[in-house]
Amino acid sequence: QTSFYGRFRHFLDIIDPRTLFVTESRLKEAVQLLEDYKHGTLPPGVTNKECLHWVCLLIVLQAIIHPDTNETIFMPFRMSGMVVGLLLPNQTLASTVFWQWLNQSHNACVNYANRNATKPSPTSKFIQGYLGAVISAVSIAVGLNVLVQRANKFTPATRLLIQRFVPFPAVASANICNVVLMRHTELEEGIDVLDNNGNIVGSSRIAAKHALLETALTRVVLPMPILVLPPIIMSILEKTSLLRSRPRMILPVQSLVCLAAFGLALPLAISLFPQMSEV
Repeated sequence: QTSFYGRFRHFLDIIDPRTLFVTESRLKEAVQLLEDYKHGTLPPGVTNKECLHWVCLLIVLQAIIHPDTNETIFMPFRMSGMVVGLLLPNQTLASTVFWQWLNQSHNACVNYANRNATKPSPTSKFIQGYLGAVISAVSIAVGLNVLVQRANKFTPATRLLIQRFVPFPAVASANICNVVLMRHTELEEGIDVLDNNGNIVGSSRIAAKHALLETALTRVVLPMPILVLPPIIMSILEKTSLLRSRPRMILPVQSLVCLAAFGLALPLAISLFPQMSEV
């Protein structure tokens, strides 16, 4: 994972939707076999080929088990979970508010479920970050929608296309707000700094600023492909005879397009920076 390509391939496995459906018994079996593999005490009948297959499940475990607490992450809040309602066409004011709220609620839960548990943060910070993200996302989305509706110079088609891009600035700004508010404690107290052997040698506020900046940049890049590509692709597909004659197909097609964009955007964004940085 020292290269961008290596991290990209790693996170493609982490966001694999199949990790949402791994059973508890299969998870325990994988953990036990990996422990046996580390200690050189494989069960009778397990070949090296089978063992390599189970070792590959280490990636699955990284997607399901929290590295600090060793607890199973609740299924909807794993990295492979997603919310696609923001990109539904012809949204009303009420639906815009609902989907922005649901998206930021999901983001907040994902942030908490995958948090850095070595530095416990008070519940008040979580609530503060959640409220800040929801208020900023809804305010920007509603404000931009009102501006577009009042822009009489635009044709209905142009206005509809612009409305589809409204979620991006709303989500990007809310993501930054969410990160800053929810991890503000790290800026005040610093984060653990390790030496080359992985030993904690102190706590650094400079390292915290470095980590927070990289995380914020990641959260800006993350929604770009998800919220920019689908509107462009759907505006083209909706003009085809297939979708014109079958309007009920628009929603499932849009969901597939969003899924493909999400599958590209998430590993692309979180691969930008190494998980362990040097300062």
